[in-house]
This record gives sequence, C-alpha cells and structure tokens, in this order.
Amino acid sequence: MSSSKLLFPEGFIWGAATSAYQIEGAPSAQGKQDSIWDVFCRQPGAIFNGETGDSACDHFLHWEKDIELMSEIGIKAYRFSIAWPRIIPEGQGAVNASGLDFYSRLIDALLKRNIIPVVTLYHWDLPQKLQELGGWASRGVLEAFVRYALVCFNHFKDRVPYWITHNEPSIISWFGYRWGIHAPGIRDETQSLLAAHHLLLSHGMAVKAMKESDPSFSGKIGIALNLHPVFPENSEKKEDILAAKEHNLLFTDFFLDSLYRGKYPPQIVKESPLFEKGILKGDMELIQTPFDFLGINYYTRAVIRGVLKEGRIVAESCPCPNPYSTMMWEFYPQGLKEIVEEVWTRYRPKEIMVTENGTALDDQLTSANEVEDDKRIEYIQAHLKAIHSLLEKEIPLTGYFVWSLLDNFEWTNGYQKRFGLIYVDFATFKRFIKKSGLWFRKVSQSNQLPIH
Repeated sequence: MSSSKLLFPEGFIWGAATSAYQIEGAPSAQGKQDSIWDVFCRQPGAIFNGETGDSACDHFLHWEKDIELMSEIGIKAYRFSIAWPRIIPEGQGAVNASGLDFYSRLIDALLKRNIIPVVTLYHWDLPQKLQELGGWASRGVLEAFVRYALVCFNHFKDRVPYWITHNEPSIISWFGYRWGIHAPGIRDETQSLLAAHHLLLSHGMAVKAMKESDPSFSGKIGIALNLHPVFPENSEKKEDILAAKEHNLLFTDFFLDSLYRGKYPPQIVKESPLFEKGILKGDMELIQTPFDFLGINYYTRAVIRGVLKEGRIVAESCPCPNPYSTMMWEFYPQGLKEIVEEVWTRYRPKEIMVTENGTALDDQLTSANEVEDDKRIEYIQAHLKAIHSLLEKEIPLTGYFVWSLLDNFEWTNGYQKRFGLIYVDFATFKRFIKKSGLWFRKVSQSNQLPIH
C-alpha cells in the first residue's frame, strides 16, 4: 500500500479545545458563584443520569498535569474558556482576584511550554445572578459582558494573542431560550431571538471596546460559530425543502448576515414584531464591527425534514441511519469543505480557523491503560484532508482545534460521551493518552498529514 503526506503551511496552528464548565469542576472554590449551568444541572431530568459539572475533570486542581499532557501530544495552541463567575462572581460588581490568578498561572504555564493560549470569553456559563435579571434576553447583560471582557483582556492581553468573544451563539439562543434543552431552560421564541441579538451585539461591543482600549494590540479577536451544510431529507418534497431553508436561516444566515452585512434575514424579523422592536438604532452597525477571524465549529451535516405542527411547517432533524459517533452523528467530512467554501464565497472572512472538530466514541481503557480509538484518527484525518484541499484553493485557514483535549462533561449528555484525545477516569481523575493523541502528536510536530 502506497502512502503520501500532505504538507501544511508554515505556522499552521495545531490545537485542542475545552471549555471551563466542562472540565474545571470546583464550582464554589475561591469565591466562584453559580453559573446558569450549575443551576440547570440541579433540575431533575435535565442531564443524563442526573450528572453535573461539579467535578468534571477536576482541571481546577489538575491543570498542571493537563499542560504536561498537552506538551506530550504536541499541542501547539490551547483553546480554553474563562469562567465568567470565577472572574466576576455575580456578573457585575466586584472582580475576584483569585479567579484572575488561576487563569494567569495557567497562561504562564502554557507559554513556558510554548503553547499558544487562545481564550474564549463566553462558553455558555453566564453568572446566575445575571440570569435572574433577564439573562441574554435582556439588554442589561450587554454592559456587564463588555466590562467582563475588558477585565480579562486588560489582565491577559500581554500574553494572549487570540481572543474569541462567544462560542456558538446559535446553541445558546435556540437550545437555551427557544427549546429549553440547555441552560437556562427557557422556551420562548421571542426571548430566543432577543438572546441571539444581544449575544451578537455584545460581541460587536466587546470587539470595539477591546480594540479601542489598546490600539497597539497586535493579536486577533474573533467569534466561533457552529456551522454545517443543510440538506432536505427529500429534495423533491416541498415541506422538507422549506424546513431545510428555515434551519439554514436560523443557524447560518441569521448570524453570518448580521456579522458581515449588518442585517438579519427579513423573514425572521417580520415573523416576530417584539423582536423587531428590540433592535435599536445603531445595533446592527455595532454587530458589524470588523473582527479578525471567524472560528468554525464543524462536526457533521444537518438533514432536515418538515413536519406539520399546529398548521405550521416545523424543521426537524432526521436521525442518522448509520451513525459514526455515539452522539448518533453521521461521518460527513466533505461537509467541512462545503460549509467553508460557502462562507468564503459569500462573506470573505479575513481569516478562518476550525475552532472545534471531533467525534465521540465508545472509548474503552484496556488493561494496559491504552485506548485504541482508530475511528477518531480516521475522523480527524478525513477532516484535515478537507482542510488541506481548502488551503490549496488559497482560502485563509490558519488553524485546527480538536474537540476535545480531554473527555469531559458533555452538557446534557453528562459523562457518557467521550470526545477527548486524552481519556479521563472520572472516578479517580487519572488521565491516559489515547492512540489518537499519539497520532496527533506526529501530525503537529511534522506539520504533515499522512495519507494511506
């Protein structure tokens, strides 16, 4: 069997990603207060097996070991989120010096290992005190977020070259405020649209404030969206075609049109007069504040059918007939190529990073403390091959982050879905590098992708 290698550009960023609530644990340590996920996880039936993120990977205590493991598997950049309730426990008011110190030590240790820190400011863990004041459905959160962003930026900007304002605002808005299956568990269409608007508005306001606070800052600020190509289940069925278009409007056009063109899809605005009233003069200009890179989180495509409910066609995701992942997701690496090409053609971002990509498998630890996760290697390899084909078209893709560095608390799925390059025994917090982690080290260190 012949083999070859695909060479990546010099300086291409090889990284792995996590989020604070999914790995840190220590929910009340050193002054931290509740986030909306701490509260949501206590609701009966909200999370698989009634599990919570109270312990997660206990990264709050094991972070030094985790950085050693990053170095061991060749991670060149680490994307992590800062827990807002660790920094400003009530969302506004007093800044918690202990929280800043935790992340300061983490960042220093990363730099000592020549690992680039990539900070996400908001990865879903809104301080509960702000939720009690209306959360993202209220304009009151805007000033609080910008202040929090500036506290972090001014404290760490000398050491952190990449900043992401929000991770996946569509999931926060639709899952958290429209369908109620994520924190804060609200089911209200108008609130979900307002939440999406305020997330985008706070992004633009934060980018503007951060850049104005230090015009000499040489790093980059962006946002991470979960994007995927959308297909009707039956391309000849009117209901499925309409439903697929609606899904695409909500998950793609709503966010990209506002960020790059300063407008929302008119169909969505017209259908919600209360939402339209919530868009104030100057909002869209702020949302359109220029930013430096677009993060794309991609896992699989969406196949959508239209279902008639109460006289209205509702978009519904079709179950995958041959799931590759324990998340019941399809193996569809060409979708990454399709969505990046679509984004590039329509919006021409200055720079694109794949800020999340990975697969959950039924990983088993052997008696030799090894994990044979060849399917994860196959998955990552196929998506990196797609990225290489995009680079050949001179699309400015500058980095790739595996989701995830560690097996972690996977939101409503609790601890049953394992995405990590590193296996975590959640009872003992012992870590074991998987076969995929050792394979990723070879790719990162050589800057080449082996193809067989």
